[in-house]
Amino acid sequence: MATRGERDPAHPRFWDVAEPFLGAGRVDEGTMMGHQCLRAPGGGFVATVQRGTGDLVVKLPKARVAELIESGEGAAFAPAGKVFREWVAVTGGSDEQWAELIEESIAFVGA
Repeated sequence: MATRGERDPAHPRFWDVAEPFLGAGRVDEGTMMGHQCLRAPGGGFVATVQRGTGDLVVKLPKARVAELIESGEGAAFAPAGKVFREWVAVTGGSDEQWAELIEESIAFVGA
């Protein structure tokens, strides 16, 4: 298990998907609520991995979050019981889907 502010070695999939975005300078690595995350160059949060589940947690417009939840592709992100309306946890899915969602988030956060 990672300590506060370190990449969690239990979830390498997230970092494998994130690496091309980091390498291209499209996002920076940062921290959010003590977890390593992806941040837009302007500082906005883009995505992270949920420590307990390994789910992709990504910031998207409210309507897109609702769409992913309704389709069953995502679940509400609610740490400590508080729902974050512009965040969705994506269980499963392919690496390509995760990359597409990170791409969507970069466009949203950077807008």
